[in-house]
Amino acid sequence: MSISVSNLSKVYDTQIAVNNISFSIAKGEIVGFLGPNGAGKSTTMKMITGYLGADSGSISVAGETVSPDSLAAKKKIGYLPEANPLYHDMYVREYLEFISSIHELKNSKQAIEQVIVATGLTVEANKKIGQLSKGYKQRVGLAAAIIHDPEVLILDEPTAGLDPNQLAEIRALIQQLGKNKTILFSSHILQEVQAICDRVIIIDKGNLVANDTLSNLQKTTNGITVVTVSFKEKVDLQLLQVLVNEQKAEKITPTSEQSSDSQGTSFQLTTQQPDHLKTQLLELSLKNKLNIVSLQSETNSLENIFRNLTSYTHTK
Repeated sequence: MSISVSNLSKVYDTQIAVNNISFSIAKGEIVGFLGPNGAGKSTTMKMITGYLGADSGSISVAGETVSPDSLAAKKKIGYLPEANPLYHDMYVREYLEFISSIHELKNSKQAIEQVIVATGLTVEANKKIGQLSKGYKQRVGLAAAIIHDPEVLILDEPTAGLDPNQLAEIRALIQQLGKNKTILFSSHILQEVQAICDRVIIIDKGNLVANDTLSNLQKTTNGITVVTVSFKEKVDLQLLQVLVNEQKAEKITPTSEQSSDSQGTSFQLTTQQPDHLKTQLLELSLKNKLNIVSLQSETNSLENIFRNLTSYTHTK
């Protein structure tokens, strides 16, 4: 495995930031690392890169044991931290020359030009970093992370501040890099994670709550499916609330399929058993002589999975 984390923990005074988590990532995998703010994502990434020591547990990267003093492991890692610290008074090329000298690259000029092209920095390469937009500063940070061609990339919010066009370009770059590298990728943009990643790891309050492919997580019994039903007639919400028990049922604006003067009503219901709920709705319509105009379910999205597994839903 390119990344192996075993029983990793970190405590700040009395607060447990990371609580005995374990996972592994193989070469060629792009894995999304998700969690609410304060869940322990950045702390875990800093420990994997060796920027922060662990209180207990072990980490290996590309066969090298990771610690704050392990240069052998750090040479195999490219890291883009969330804060993306840069020297704003340096020109883009000057900064990349500085980074390449730290890595003691023999072909530094070629490496610099390659990452400038790869990260879309060509038109801004002769500017000072301080003159760049947030999106281009993010590109400079990504260029610095990959300039030494590392085996493993740790990317903490790499698409932050990018416009839709830039975001698509960086997404394509990450997918290209993931063909022969291991990438651990953190983002609050769940659509990006869903588009880029092969697998997701979710932590909440320092605890590992999910580690699986999206397709498997969508099938889990803890997953929430949204069923939308529209009736031709006016229906009382309480009649539907009984069907979903502790889950949510709410009235929504009538669909476009219903006429503007119709007395019909539409509802969204959340359930862990969509097929059973649909059967119940059909039985309810027959029993009460109701006409169902439409009945459809939304495939469990990453956003639904995230909300269901983290404290977002538990604290509402």
